[in-house]
Amino acid sequence: MAQQAQEEVATAAADAATGSEDGAKHRAKGSVAETARTLVQTLWFPAFFFVGFLVCYLLPFHNPTPHHVEVAVPAQSAPQLQHALDQTMPGAFDIIKVDSADAAKSAVTDRSATAGFVPGPGDSHLYTAKADGYSLESVLQKTFTGVAQQSGGNLQTHEVAPTAAGDGMGTGLFYLVLACTIPSYVMVMMLLRATTFGRRKKIITLAAAGAVLAPIAFGVGRMMNVIPNDPLAILFLFLMTQAVAQFSFGLVPFAKQFFPGVAMGLFVLLSMPSSGGAIPVQMVPGFFRALHPYMPMGNLIEALRGLFYFHGKGVTSHILVICCWIAAAVVLNLLAIWKERRAAAKEAAQGEAAPQPEPPVEDPVIEMQRPAAVPPHAHALGLPQSQLAGRITDRHGQPLSGVVVTVTGTHGRELVRATTDTDGEYAAGGLPEQFVNVIASAPQLLAAVARVPIRDGHLAREDFRLEPREQPANNQPVPAGG
Repeated sequence: MAQQAQEEVATAAADAATGSEDGAKHRAKGSVAETARTLVQTLWFPAFFFVGFLVCYLLPFHNPTPHHVEVAVPAQSAPQLQHALDQTMPGAFDIIKVDSADAAKSAVTDRSATAGFVPGPGDSHLYTAKADGYSLESVLQKTFTGVAQQSGGNLQTHEVAPTAAGDGMGTGLFYLVLACTIPSYVMVMMLLRATTFGRRKKIITLAAAGAVLAPIAFGVGRMMNVIPNDPLAILFLFLMTQAVAQFSFGLVPFAKQFFPGVAMGLFVLLSMPSSGGAIPVQMVPGFFRALHPYMPMGNLIEALRGLFYFHGKGVTSHILVICCWIAAAVVLNLLAIWKERRAAAKEAAQGEAAPQPEPPVEDPVIEMQRPAAVPPHAHALGLPQSQLAGRITDRHGQPLSGVVVTVTGTHGRELVRATTDTDGEYAAGGLPEQFVNVIASAPQLLAAVARVPIRDGHLAREDFRLEPREQPANNQPVPAGG
């Protein structure tokens, strides 16, 4: 019997050891998964931008070469010239036949061609527009200088659309438009923090801010002599601010925590390389050339070029594209309003309290994490990582739902307030690294308080067991503070 008892004890000890090992393995796996989850939540945005800048900036700008640049040439010389260009630079130039030398020049000024070339027995003539981009003009001059020399003559270059005196490289419009694009996106990010503003007030604020930015940008451009003096450009710049700001704001309820990546992907990673402002659109890869007719930044640059340098040619179609972005923004905002009202009606129909407003969407580029209640055991991308968690039960160990957990700082300032779920659990993140006071309270229960140290990378756990308030013998309610 004694031997049998010893064997049972040994077996139990072995089982306990095995269970301990299994538990350790389970905790180790959980720790690895938690670490991986934290890395994904923390690094997705810089990783997104790292890949985005490589693909959207290094790729199109590292070696710009001409693609299907349209050149107007008198009809009698066009076939021979197209054949010669295809032999030396396949796909670089597309020859457009015109009737005469004057027609070749007019094709540039009316924007039906990028350049005009008139070969001759002596000197050949090249008509270019610096307003379309200095780097493109340089490529044209180099290419057709060689063509003229092969014919035994020289090349005479004629500038038919020079840029303003202060825009020597022809990139001034790009930076002017950029100054109205990036702030328009940032304004949306900052307004998301204004939780006391409703949607209507935010839309009006974005419109008012655009009305301020546009004339300032125009005035600075004029002061630096980067652009000619045509005040109609103020309207165009204002429309651009609204296309970016209002569309970005309309995206927020749908993109949620992914909004920074979606908006900056649209208006920074895709819009800038396809704009044709820094590098002419004829010199970037096909993907960005295909985007050019649809993105707002490229359309504004083309509209301003037409307004300033080409006697208004092509302006209307480009402004209509920008107006389409504004119309899409109106649709998004109307859908967002409908979505909010539908959610409120659903809550009211279920007899529940009105939903709390969603917390501001934080831009990882310019925002620091702020204290926030997070769902226990939920690991949604973009939510703060849990730093404090716990479970609240009654005296019998049963979970208590709806208990209010208030976290205060060292000076008593409230940092965050959470509510326990049906399992009696709560969690909070974005807390400062310091001691915090955790207060658990509920009607008819005695409040409990604990002082907890918060350390980065560690989950502080604080459980509470709440005792009921003692009722007076006469069953009268306990007065507040009693």
